[in-house]
Amino acid sequence: MAPLDLTGDELRAALATATDYVADFVDRLPNAPVLDDHGLTELLDDPALRREPPEYGRPLDELLRLVDRAAAKGINSASPGALAYTPGGGLVSAAIADLVANAINRYTGQAAPAPALVAMELDVLSWLRDLFSFPASTAGVLTTGGSMATLSAVITARAAMLPANFLNGTLYVTSQTHHATAKAAKLAGFPDQAVRMVPVDSELRMDPFALQEAIQRDREAGMVPFFVTASAGTTNTGTIDPLPALADVASVNGLWLHVDAAYGGFFHLTSRGRQRMDGIERADSLALDPHKSMFLPFGTGCLLVREGSSLASAHYLADLRGASLPDFSDYGPELTREFRGLRMWLPLHLHGVGAFRAALDEKLDLAEYVYKSLSSMPSLSVQQVPDLSVIVFKCRTAVETKALLDRVNASGRVALSSTRIHGELVARMCVLSFRTGKARVDEALELIREQVS
Repeated sequence: MAPLDLTGDELRAALATATDYVADFVDRLPNAPVLDDHGLTELLDDPALRREPPEYGRPLDELLRLVDRAAAKGINSASPGALAYTPGGGLVSAAIADLVANAINRYTGQAAPAPALVAMELDVLSWLRDLFSFPASTAGVLTTGGSMATLSAVITARAAMLPANFLNGTLYVTSQTHHATAKAAKLAGFPDQAVRMVPVDSELRMDPFALQEAIQRDREAGMVPFFVTASAGTTNTGTIDPLPALADVASVNGLWLHVDAAYGGFFHLTSRGRQRMDGIERADSLALDPHKSMFLPFGTGCLLVREGSSLASAHYLADLRGASLPDFSDYGPELTREFRGLRMWLPLHLHGVGAFRAALDEKLDLAEYVYKSLSSMPSLSVQQVPDLSVIVFKCRTAVETKALLDRVNASGRVALSSTRIHGELVARMCVLSFRTGKARVDEALELIREQVS
């Protein structure tokens, strides 16, 4: 046997060690600090952690202890108290899928080397297509995240809508749009000034009338408007843009409508989310992050494109089509890719779609509960009724808001984040992790109540 391989017995022993560590990690999550930077400098200077690989190996349990020490610092996004940013939690069943996928180590950039596995991944994409009521012409690809999905969307729209000399093309976003669109435009070769900022209304939603005016101004100036990003749940506040109205503007003006549903997309599984995202089915492309509102491990994104032929023609090097199964390397920048679909396929089949729907309904319920609870505290100002599961609030001054955040986060039980709205610092709570229940939300509310009183 090769020195780098393991016998069956050696593998079982190693897996048992790893399983014990993961199970212990999960068991410790309810009481583990959510935010911990104490002793970080000493840890980063520790030669046991920061050393070159040895000539001869070290025991697995010793290495996992080092990993555990390193993982304890920073934000524990797997914790039920993780209420900052957009924490999905990381389903352990998806980690099992990754273990299996990495062990069998099949290449899925093309269908021929692993046709049945590619078919399983295609089935996941077909389920997503149907979930969002996209047509049969839709093609999709699982990516490493929403940023890569957005990059491919911009490149696809550029190829479909603009001539080879595309530098006069303009893209439209708002102050609330995730910066993934601006970054994608830069990487796709557009100058910074090609990204236009459209005003938002009083509820931080893209103003369709302002978008129409911006398009008209650019056309009169000799530019070529071609791409607009609407948000189905912004990162800042969870706000959903007026999708039907923006789809109308895009249709009348011949623009590509991209919907960023990276954070909020899977709330579409619920009746409330589906109603609030009315119009999402009219998108030309849709970016999703299953590692957010589907709770999968980081590194899981998705792009759906209404006209799949546009996605393929923008990415493949030669037309080798005709097979019944797609080559995913034709749908994005990656040539080599792992069996990424298993981390979605296995949890969906293991837990059932209903389990995800119930978890997301619970998050919507908790967000409404948090909104009402915070609104009852006289010293706080809650910014707006949440569309999804982000609640934004502030104290009377920015200094007080910052102090509140610092004191609440110092508890180690919950982690909140901050953002800026119209230049003003506000506190932000995102109820998203599948592990976050009412008990931990009540802890957060009590910590806030203690500070403001």
